[in-house]
Amino acid sequence: MGNDAHGRSGQDIEIRYIVEEEIPAWGRALNLGFLRPHAGDGAEVRRRLFEPGRLQGAFDHSDDGRCVGTFRSFDTGLTVPGGAVIEVDAVTSVTVSTTHRRRGLLSGMMRRDLAAARERGSVAAILIAAEYNIYGRYGFGPATRRHGWQIDLGRAGGLRPGLPDSPGGRIGFVTMEELRRLGPELHERWQPTQPGAIGRSPIGWQFATGELVRPGTEWKEPFAVVHRNAEGTVTGLAVYHVDDVWDGNYPDCTLTVSDFLALDPGTAVALWRLLCSVDWVSRIVVLNLAPDDPLPLLLNEPRAATPHPENGDHTWLRLLDLPAAFAARTCAAPGRVVFQVSDPERYVEGRWALEAGADGRGRCTPTEDEPDLALDAGALASLYLGGETAPRLAAAGLVTELRPGGVAAADLLLRTPLAPWNPDGF
Repeated sequence: MGNDAHGRSGQDIEIRYIVEEEIPAWGRALNLGFLRPHAGDGAEVRRRLFEPGRLQGAFDHSDDGRCVGTFRSFDTGLTVPGGAVIEVDAVTSVTVSTTHRRRGLLSGMMRRDLAAARERGSVAAILIAAEYNIYGRYGFGPATRRHGWQIDLGRAGGLRPGLPDSPGGRIGFVTMEELRRLGPELHERWQPTQPGAIGRSPIGWQFATGELVRPGTEWKEPFAVVHRNAEGTVTGLAVYHVDDVWDGNYPDCTLTVSDFLALDPGTAVALWRLLCSVDWVSRIVVLNLAPDDPLPLLLNEPRAATPHPENGDHTWLRLLDLPAAFAARTCAAPGRVVFQVSDPERYVEGRWALEAGADGRGRCTPTEDEPDLALDAGALASLYLGGETAPRLAAAGLVTELRPGGVAAADLLLRTPLAPWNPDGF
């Protein structure tokens, strides 16, 4: 059941933006939706995140106006192939109470948010999907993957000799206060180097360093180290914690890496060399690393690194403005492909010609020419950052080749040298 023009979904449920005084009720509904009724409303922290016109609630007027659905969005930057950063609408805190499913509440909140994002000039929207089969119907497609590793240090044999190094570089521990000061500037220099990366806000660094604690979670101070080059400039960081597990009188600890940034291979090698040499540690768990990160190949025994069981899709993308999106990213080769795009919300519906010159700059414009490929908005979103390839999607039946050679031509245009990756949740 859809919404009428006044934000109603069904006879008694109203979807609207909340005001600040409604944050406690909204927070309680969020916790119910995330199966965390014990977490409290988190009003103190949620007020720090409040932006008028960005938090939606669904209210049931047949139940004393109880909040039964939640939705929040905020603006952030997303790095695209070539290093440009585009403004996107980041969707989060999406819940519908179990008692109110199948009433169009998510559809109503999502459509209102996407329309507002497009009006603000957002090029795309992003989210992290708790369930795979929900968001494709709104034009989202999986665009980046998280890829962690589990490393048995006894089998790994340390890092290979002769790897790139950082002459004159040094690594030191930092406090959480120092991390809040040094981390943002490093991330700002790192983000343009990694397609798929998103911005980190000041409040995000406060959460990461324990100055603020997310409602319903416990925070334990981690270890944090930064790498500085010979000139003293910070070029990398690693954040990790170590459990305290012993097998009788023998240490059997696991070191878990929660954040890792490096501006160059020498910095990365220095940081991994340190992490692989921590006393009492038998294994390393890396929660989220770029899918094409060379970490296993740095080890003397790459087979000692096995994929983390939680690897899978991470950021989902929904394109809202094709001309702006493709003007921002570079293409791998010159060429031209015509897409026939279907879109359930009609933002990118139609026939589009993507052209790129020898400099890699792309241009996407409406056309009446015969199409080379047919696909939906979600599949196009999966191709946009380079997280998927046209041949693979064609083999899966998600792209239809309408002209012989169309898939290969699209692949040449859209392939990227680096896999897109987003190290952050939101």
